[in-house]
Amino acid sequence: MRRSAVGRGAVLGGLTSLPVLALLYLGEVLAGLPFVPFDLFDWLARVLPGGVVTVGIDVLVRLITALNLGATSVVAKRIEQAGALLLFVIGGAILGMVIVLLLRRRAWSAWQAGAIGGIIAFLLIGALEFGRGGWHPAAGTLLLLALLIVGWGAVLGAALGGTLRAAQPTPAAMDQISRRALLRLAGGSLVVALGAWGLARLLAARDRATGAGQPLAPPAPATPTLPARTGVAPAPGSRAEVTPNAAFYRIDINTIPPRLDGRAWMLEVTGLFAKAHPLTLASLMAYPVVTQPITLSCISNEIGGDLISTSYWTGVRLPDLLQDLGLQPEAKALAIQAADGFYESVALEDMRDPRALLVYGMNGQTLPIEHGYPLRIYIPNRYGMKQPKWITRIEAIDHPGAGYWVDRGWSKEARPQVLAIIDSVAQDQIVAGRVPIGGIAWAGDRGIRTVELQVDDGTWDAARVLTPPLSPLTWVLWRYDWPVVAGRHTFRVRATDGMGALQIEQAAAPHPSGATGYHAVTVSFA
Repeated sequence: MRRSAVGRGAVLGGLTSLPVLALLYLGEVLAGLPFVPFDLFDWLARVLPGGVVTVGIDVLVRLITALNLGATSVVAKRIEQAGALLLFVIGGAILGMVIVLLLRRRAWSAWQAGAIGGIIAFLLIGALEFGRGGWHPAAGTLLLLALLIVGWGAVLGAALGGTLRAAQPTPAAMDQISRRALLRLAGGSLVVALGAWGLARLLAARDRATGAGQPLAPPAPATPTLPARTGVAPAPGSRAEVTPNAAFYRIDINTIPPRLDGRAWMLEVTGLFAKAHPLTLASLMAYPVVTQPITLSCISNEIGGDLISTSYWTGVRLPDLLQDLGLQPEAKALAIQAADGFYESVALEDMRDPRALLVYGMNGQTLPIEHGYPLRIYIPNRYGMKQPKWITRIEAIDHPGAGYWVDRGWSKEARPQVLAIIDSVAQDQIVAGRVPIGGIAWAGDRGIRTVELQVDDGTWDAARVLTPPLSPLTWVLWRYDWPVVAGRHTFRVRATDGMGALQIEQAAAPHPSGATGYHAVTVSFA
């Protein structure tokens, strides 16, 4: 019976966590309450050892790829969010069990025991939120959160069982919850959860006017005029040369991205500058506008993976801004802080690179929220782990700086490996007995000299490349028209970068310096 009571407490605690989840989400939209499940998940991701986080990332990426679950970054983020919600439900189950134990050991009424359990939960949540930093709630916000969590505990306690008599409580009294009451509570929880969640979704759809994802104000930077393209048309099924904003991969350390209001946002500038002063988004946009087509890849991208994208990025040249701020000669690095707690440093050579940008625009719009609005950085020839988003502070320092992922065991340099990917073997587009095969190749800022295709361990034959690329900073598209032979065939691709370095054939996992190996695809022809 005791086990039954504790189990019932766990079930009811988990069920009642559902409307609390919805109300927390509604409170986040309306009153700025913290969305505790995501905050808890993000906190765990930051405090766990780097090796544990790395293994989790690698397993998740491989699982999504192996099961072909969809776009890696989208599916991974949904799994993270689902895990965060599940963690909160488990927390609700634990709360229910704690209330049952309190009812057994003290002569409290059920709602009092539940309220005490809620107070314990509220104190733990408050410690989590304050411990994460950056949370400075108004008294009203704190009171709303307390009422929600403590009220949850009181309702849960009342549902778990009448009054515990101080004299001789019996196990039967503890377990006096009818099946009908359980179903009523479960149904009520689901109704409240769906109603509050739907209302919050409706309100969130209107979105607060942050300024993200809006057309860049005139004069909008013109797309650079390219010389006449030569080489070959992309193979059918190859990815688009420019990635739409909605399809650009997103990898960061947050279950949901920070929401910053561009009108109130300010970039703090400090350290070894002669003229350090805060910068608004408007003041950054007043600098000469630079637009560059850029390919960016995540260092966690597997060979053949989709954590790589290309878009036109708009911003101000980093060296120009640093010069205007009076960067002092003793400065050796730029330490960058982001709104989500991410941090990275920019080495002196990258600070001086004229292609390095402080970016506020993407494909003709201000940055989307999930891609770093209002400001992110671009450093050529580095993986995405060196490119902070949601930047709030830059500091010129006289020593090498730290990096979030570097501190967790990833490459300090994070320079891209040479990469070639087969996007498509277009079996439905065979013309004159030849099947078009195509994809992309990329090597950071080093460009691509040649792309070669091998069929069934045969010779390596040169593919044709669409030239020139959008820029020296982007991937190239390639194509090879293969004379079809019936049977099952394996195609492998490799590239040589602009410096003459051949892609590494030996397969290696992404950690710590980026994946290596040749991408292969096996296809059957009738």
